[in-house]
Order: sequence, then C-alpha cells, then structure tokens
Amino acid sequence: MTSSVTVFTNGSVLRADGRTGRALAVRAGRVLALDDDALELDGTVVDLRGGMLVPAFRDGHVHPLWGGVDLGRLPLDHCLDVDAVVRAVAGYAAAHPELPWIIGGPYRANVPPGGRAEAAWLDAAVADRPVVLSANDYHTMWVNSRALELAGIDAATPDPPLGVIVRRADNSPTGTLVEQGAMSLVERVLPPPSDGQMLNGLSRGLDHLARLGIGWVQEAAASPSDGEVYLAGARSGALPIRVNVAWRAEPSTWSRRLVHFDELRREIAADPACEGTLTASTMKFFADGVIEQGTGYVLDPYEDEPHSCGLPNWSPEALRAAVVAADAAGFQIHIHAIGDGGVRMALDAIAGAQADNGVHDRRAVIAHTQLVHPADRPRFGQLGVIANFEPLWAQLDEVMLELTMPRLGPTRSALQYPIASLAGSGAPISFGSDWPVTDADPLAGLAVAVTRRTPRGDPAGGWLPEERVPILDAVHAYTAGTAYQAFDEPERGTLAIGARADLTLLDTDITSVAGNEVADATVHGLWLAGEEIWSS
Repeated sequence: MTSSVTVFTNGSVLRADGRTGRALAVRAGRVLALDDDALELDGTVVDLRGGMLVPAFRDGHVHPLWGGVDLGRLPLDHCLDVDAVVRAVAGYAAAHPELPWIIGGPYRANVPPGGRAEAAWLDAAVADRPVVLSANDYHTMWVNSRALELAGIDAATPDPPLGVIVRRADNSPTGTLVEQGAMSLVERVLPPPSDGQMLNGLSRGLDHLARLGIGWVQEAAASPSDGEVYLAGARSGALPIRVNVAWRAEPSTWSRRLVHFDELRREIAADPACEGTLTASTMKFFADGVIEQGTGYVLDPYEDEPHSCGLPNWSPEALRAAVVAADAAGFQIHIHAIGDGGVRMALDAIAGAQADNGVHDRRAVIAHTQLVHPADRPRFGQLGVIANFEPLWAQLDEVMLELTMPRLGPTRSALQYPIASLAGSGAPISFGSDWPVTDADPLAGLAVAVTRRTPRGDPAGGWLPEERVPILDAVHAYTAGTAYQAFDEPERGTLAIGARADLTLLDTDITSVAGNEVADATVHGLWLAGEEIWSS
C-alpha cells in the first residue's frame, strides 16, 4: 500500500540550499519533493496562507521540566523593581493561604541593587511562612527570614563548598544565596513537588516549546529523578516533541553515579515507548557560575572584586578526569562555561578526552561561551567543539549594563558572545535559550543574533556589530546546527529531499525582513516527521 502524500503550498519554503521554494511534499514522514515537483503530486493539501515553512527549530540547551514547573508558580519576570516583587509576593500569599511555602520566580537578576537582595524586604510581605524566589540566572536565590531559619542559616553558618551566603558586615546572612552549594541549604528543607506536579510541569514545558515551533530539545541538566519523570512522560505519551536528556555530573558524586547514568541511558534506549522520542546520551558539567553574580570563572580578577576570579566548580584536573571517564563511557560531553577561565578549563578537559580516548566523532558541546579569550577561539574548530550560544543574551539589556559589564570592565566586555568569530574560525555553532533563564522563543533569539540590538533597537548599529551573523546562518544554528549537535544530520535540520519532514510554519518570510522584525513573526504550526503536533 502506497503512503499518502501531503503537499504544503501557497507560501514559501526555506530550502536546504538557502533558496526560497514555493511548495513541499511529504510522504512517509520524509520530504518527497520540492517546488514544481511537489505541486504536480496528488495528495492532501496544507494551505500555508502566505507563510513560510522552515526546518523545525531545535533548542540546544534548555530546561523543559523545571521551566514547566515554574509556569505553575508565582511569576515575577514582569516586576521591574523590588517594590513590585514584594507586592506580587504579598498578593500571591494572600490568595494562597493554604500554601506552606511561597515559591516564585524567576525575578530579574538586576532588580535587587547589585543583584543582592534582603530577606527583610520579603518579610514585609510574608513573615510567617518561608518565601523562596529564584533569579532568572538560576544561580541566585532570594529568601525571607523564615526560610533562612528553617534552613539553619545564620551568622555562624560557613559558606558551603561551591556556594556563597551573602552577608552583612556583622556576618549575618542578607537573604541572598549564590550558586548551588548555598541554594541547596534551602532546597534540602523545601518540600519537593509531587510526581503529578512534576509530570504536569513536564507537559506544560514541552507544550510551551512546541508552540514556539521547537521540535527537539537538549534537556541540559537532569538528576536521576528528573530522568524518571521524562521516562514516565514517554510511557504515558506526554512528550509532544523529542528530547535528549543530559545527566548533571556533580564534582562530589559523578564517579559513583556514572554507572547509574549508564543504566538509565540503556533503560531509556531499550524502552519502545521512548523510540524516536527520548534519549539520554549526554552528561552535563558546570565549569563555573555566572558573571553577573561574580561566580563565572575568569582568568583575571573581576574589576569590582580584585581579589576574586570567580567560583570554578571543579579543579582543572578533576574536570578533566570526569570528562575523560564520561567520554570513555560513550556519553556526549556538554559543559556550561561562562567566564574565559571556565571556557579554557572546558576546552582543556575535552582536549584531555581526545588525548586519552583517541579521536572520534564525539561532538562535545561548550554551552553559553560568553567570554572567550582570543587565544582560545581557534581551539573550538581544532577540537571540533560545538559552541552553543544563547543568542538572546548578546544584547545590552539591563543585566548586561548593570551587573555584567561593571564586573568585567570595557576590554573584556568587548569579547562577549563571539558568535561570528567562532563560526569564522571553523567551529560548529548551535543555538539554544536556557529557558526558563530567558525567553525560549527562537524568533527573539534570531533577531538578536542578526542585529545585536535590544527590542528597543539599541544601539542603532548593534552591540559589537562584528559578531552579528546573517539570518540564514542564524537559522542554520537553530536547525541544522542543533541537528549536528544531536547527531541527527542529515536526517533532520534541513528541508532537503529525503530528510525527515520536521517543519515549522511561520506567518512571514523571515529571510526578507529587517533583522529586528524577525521577532515580530508568529509560529502557526509544527510537524514532526510529517505528523502535525499543533497548528493554529
């Protein structure tokens, strides 16, 4: 029996060769024909209504599970100052007297002056229940006095490994906790979400991404329990898009968890419910923190803290050993590296894996790559390391202006997010969002990648305009580039004859508008292997 044909017409098609076509035909989940050849076929017709088909977007670094959980909590990203956050917390607490804990976020990291918040500000809103808020960098937590009390954090509490308890002059905690080591002091007494809440959060998160035209995601930091939620979601048919899980490797536990991660990877690979939907073949390492909180690992001290080069999570030797072991076990390597010291340490670890385990198609990823020393830029191409950028961050927003640039100074600030430079040196490039850290919308990311401007259009010529990339290159990073990251090419990531028909429908041809207007486009549909996931 011959499979039916679906013909997409009455619009435009972004072909694999970069040209704009006018029709596309699909059969058995693959692109069968393009342009006139497609129009000559009989089959079901999908009217594009003047829109443009592009390859389905793919997010190379995102957190769908916890992003979806956060969608069910107190939202704070609309709050532009401390008073607005406090009012939102007070109103939410009054509306939910049944909640023993008030959990919210993310709030904008620059809202508290210098990124440092006071417990007393939240006490004014809620004093009898603990309040826990996450900043949008997810490396910072703001809590009230009741939460500090329940966590046992006071003036005598030492800073934990890989964390900072921000303190006043008398050593008492302010209510700001930086990095996982410090945040975990509260998280260990925080009631965990139920299994049902986690599964609902996963469903919300993946549905949110699907409606942005995203068909594949890299879950960028999963615990074993998170992996069980993904597996349950696959078994219940709750994964509308494809997911690869990256297991989070911690310095103190990675060696004993490596076998467990391998067992989970094999269990997922062998489960028929996961076929074509869920894989778990990556390990994620945090080389450092974030520059806006002074925990990104930099080669030279921070301008505002001349005694500090940040907070590396690993020693270079320990990271190398862990990466070599994970690589030898067949895991793809994915390393969060923000500061130039973190990036160098990540490159050195990957070079160590190549030296110890031999040259093979490992496609290691360094995510964020915010500050890259010029001497290290050629190493990405030489080692075949994928530079995963979150392009939305490459703009002069409030966090950049108020927190990041004062800490780096002008010389290092001008080295940030070198997308065009790394692409020009031969490095593979992929794009992502790090949602819920920032907006997951690929169209918003594309607009910044092309213009290096804020939504208001500042600065007129773009920030570090030499790092702008053409729209076709930017789309490639969100599609074919992330397909390469996932070992999915040439099956996916382009609209070529024979490729999987993973399609996103936009309302306009984004290759023919001014760069900042890309963000104004709208997604109208998503198809994976020719099957409609959703359509407006």
